[in-house]
Amino acid sequence: MQTHSPVQAVQSPRPIRVLIAEDEDLIRDEMARLLALHWPDAQLVGAAEDGAHALELWEEHQPDVAFLDIQMPGMTGLQVASLMTAQPAANTQIVFVTAYDQYALAAFEAGAVDYLLKPVRPERLLQVIDKLKVRWHAVVGAASGPNASSPQAAVPPELALVIQNLARQLHTPPAREPITWLSASLGQHIKLIAVKDIVYFQSDNKYTRIVTAEGEALVRKSLRELLDELDGAVFKQVHRGAVVNMLCVSGVSRDDNGRGTVKFKGIADTVDVSSAYMGIFRPS
Repeated sequence: MQTHSPVQAVQSPRPIRVLIAEDEDLIRDEMARLLALHWPDAQLVGAAEDGAHALELWEEHQPDVAFLDIQMPGMTGLQVASLMTAQPAANTQIVFVTAYDQYALAAFEAGAVDYLLKPVRPERLLQVIDKLKVRWHAVVGAASGPNASSPQAAVPPELALVIQNLARQLHTPPAREPITWLSASLGQHIKLIAVKDIVYFQSDNKYTRIVTAEGEALVRKSLRELLDELDGAVFKQVHRGAVVNMLCVSGVSRDDNGRGTVKFKGIADTVDVSSAYMGIFRPS
């Protein structure tokens, strides 16, 4: 039987900040429970049920560790990790959560990136927690001198390569053909709208507002549902509540906090861009 070995505590100027992104409620709650039980000094800054929410929480709290489910609605854990690590000051340690078998795990092993296999076993999660403790205490120890600043853990340089390898190796279901038409409510009428004519989508409670050059209408689907049906090469999420048609974008401005504003061809509307998504518009 495996035993859980406690790690010696090291005095930290602040608690380690942890984010959990997992679309299965039971797994997310169990991970949070075990984290609180076995690492009470850790601060859970957020628990997200999808990739867009995870990015929003990451942008707000800048966690030191993120547990990312690889397969989440709308945006995968790999896409979230790519956007996180693309930021200039990124320092979040990534722990991937996956249902894939040993065929894919070579990518993790080669890149010194932590992972959890589903169903998540408590003893395996405790092993990962212990490794994170060791790393965090090493970071705290290095930052404890007279001129010390707030501790920041370095992101492994291999992470980008690991993400690329995983994207190639993991079995993914065949992509569905993106939708080309949407039925939308326009007052008391139902209108068919060509998806290519939609400038942007905006979340509106359980509905989604769609905007074209001719006006706007409501679709009886959430933005999260629509993301799985749109052409991902054309329609990009720029905020938890907004998706834009890249073919309709005329430009993007950026403020001092790293957030942006999208402008469109032919209409005066603008859409805010979270700083975590600004990498989408980085020159190639």
